[in-house]
Amino acid sequence: MDRNLALEFVRVTEAAAIAAAKWVGKGDGKKADAAAVDGMRERFNKMDFAGTVVIGEGSKDESAELYNGEKVGRGWKAPSSALRAPSPIHLRQGYGGQGGGRTMRFDLAIDPLECTDSVAFGRYNAISVIAAGASGSLLNAPDTYMEKIAVGPKAAKVISLNAPVKINIQKTAKALGKKVEDITVCILDRTRHEELIKQVRKAGARVRLITDGDVAGGIAPCLPESGIDLLMGIGASAEAVLAAVAVKILGGQLYCRFKPKDEHHAGLIKKAGLNTAKIYSVNDLAKGKVLTFTATGVIDGPMLQGVRFDDPIIITHSIVVRGLSGTVRYITAEHREK
Repeated sequence: MDRNLALEFVRVTEAAAIAAAKWVGKGDGKKADAAAVDGMRERFNKMDFAGTVVIGEGSKDESAELYNGEKVGRGWKAPSSALRAPSPIHLRQGYGGQGGGRTMRFDLAIDPLECTDSVAFGRYNAISVIAAGASGSLLNAPDTYMEKIAVGPKAAKVISLNAPVKINIQKTAKALGKKVEDITVCILDRTRHEELIKQVRKAGARVRLITDGDVAGGIAPCLPESGIDLLMGIGASAEAVLAAVAVKILGGQLYCRFKPKDEHHAGLIKKAGLNTAKIYSVNDLAKGKVLTFTATGVIDGPMLQGVRFDDPIIITHSIVVRGLSGTVRYITAEHREK
């Protein structure tokens, strides 16, 4: 197999994206998600590695596949003495499966289909995504909400989650060498964001509303061609961790703070030993450099083009980001259905 594990993950996200894309616009998000989960899990279990899902489809009681705590990959069949956590030197040199005498263990944050509703109703922006890291490197948080702000490298040191919207926009504009009226802020289209949208417009900036998918929205400010300068608003905690891996590698910043919607969610955060008052940065969400981020587009979005069907060829568009090298690869692949 390819000695670059990050590139191996592309096969996994491609499989999930293709499976989900077959359900675009058919009105059944559950079947689209199930197809993506099955495609991702099948590919994972063909890989010579040992992965543990730390952020997945939910608890074992809620999900039959890719649940939090599930172990994937053929590496788990190796003797326990052959399993070890990855180190930078191991990843630079590559790694072997059972035949190579060592199998690397990884924590995985996954979303086989981010933006299920977008696929079901044929809307904008859906991806299949994997973030991976050494054991303990990814924040293992309950599935709840977080207040977020994300920017690219040039503005990474000027934003603050506590600052007024107008100030964050002005400082970002200055850091990017842009006029405020040329700044574009990506926000989830939710009722809870009505006041935020008003403040962004009052500041003079532009608003790009997305129906779902703030993983791509959070990473987009790190990609100049995306046309997005800032992400603001409240979204899911799992998506914060997934986005943080790529944002960190790309030199940007994502700050977030837990925003539980009710007492039950507040209790889950407390039980996990996490703090609702603390502001978490990318370094809190994704530790170290032994990190990879891989995503394949399902439907066109700010980060990737979606799957294209041109019988007998299927075309996919993916991004692969590696923490150790900082390399960003865009991969366009042609698949032929058997």
